[in-house]
Amino acid sequence: MKLCSFTADGRASYGLVTDSRIVDLGRRFEAPTLRDFLASDQMGEAAKLSSEPADYAFDAVTHDPVIPNPDKIICVGLNYHDHIQETGREETPNPVLFARFPGSQIGHGRPLVKPLESDKFDYEGELAVIIGKDCRRVSQEDALSVVAGYACYNDGSVRDWQRHTHQFLPGKTFAGTGGFGPWMVTADEIPDPSALRLTTRLNGEVVQDTQTDLMVASVPRLIAYCSTILPLLPGDVIVSGTPGGVGARRTPPLWMKDGDVCEVEISGIGTLSNPVKAEA
Repeated sequence: MKLCSFTADGRASYGLVTDSRIVDLGRRFEAPTLRDFLASDQMGEAAKLSSEPADYAFDAVTHDPVIPNPDKIICVGLNYHDHIQETGREETPNPVLFARFPGSQIGHGRPLVKPLESDKFDYEGELAVIIGKDCRRVSQEDALSVVAGYACYNDGSVRDWQRHTHQFLPGKTFAGTGGFGPWMVTADEIPDPSALRLTTRLNGEVVQDTQTDLMVASVPRLIAYCSTILPLLPGDVIVSGTPGGVGARRTPPLWMKDGDVCEVEISGIGTLSNPVKAEA
C-alpha cells in the first residue's frame, strides 16, 4: 500500500493512494493522523478499501509530509562510503546522528525554502524509514519487523550554517528545507531495504545515484542502535543518510536556487519532487 498525508477542503487528513487518486482514510477511521493510524494497527483494514471510490485526485490536494507530526526525526550523517570519501572524513564505528524538527519538513510538490540567510542550500536524497510499532532495544535480526514503511526524503542542508560549530543541527532544520514524500510504501512491499536504487536529480540532471546496500550502517543496524538510546514510537522517522554527489563537494559547488526543481527517486517507492523557492 501507499499511504500519504494531505490537506483538502480545509482539513488535514491521510489516505490510501490508488493509481493517481486518494481514498480518504481520515474519514473512515477514528485515528486523526497517519501517525495515530499506524499506532492503531489497522493496516489490514485499510488494505480492504483499495477498491473503494476515491475521494480526491492525487494532484488535486496539498501534500503534507508523510508523517506531519512525528515524535522524533532521527537523521544519519556520513552513512555512505562515497559521501565519507568526498567529505574527507573518517568512517566512525557507530552511526553519526542528528535531529530534525517537524516544522522543518514540507510535503511533495511544495517548495523547498532557500532561507534568506544563505545561498549555500544543498540537496541530499535519502531513504526514510517509518517506524510502525513501539519498540526498545530491538535486535538487528528483528529490526525490520517494527518498520511500517519507507519513503523518499530530501534532507535539504544549509551548508554554511551546518558548519557554524561541530554540531550539524543549525544547518539541518531550517524551516521548509526537508522534503518528505510523496507517500510511504508499506514494508510488506519492500522486504529488503538494502536492495533499492536511490537517484537525486536537480533540474532533470542526475546528481546522486546509488544502491542502498552501500550504506555503512544498514537499516536494521540503525533501528537497533537508535532503539537502544530511547524507545521508538509509531510514526518516528529515521532518515538514513545521503550518498556522494552533494553540491557542496562539487567543483564548482552546486547549490539549489530559486526556480530549481529537485527530485528524489527510490525504486519501489516513487519520486519526491519539490520546486525551490527563495525566501522573500
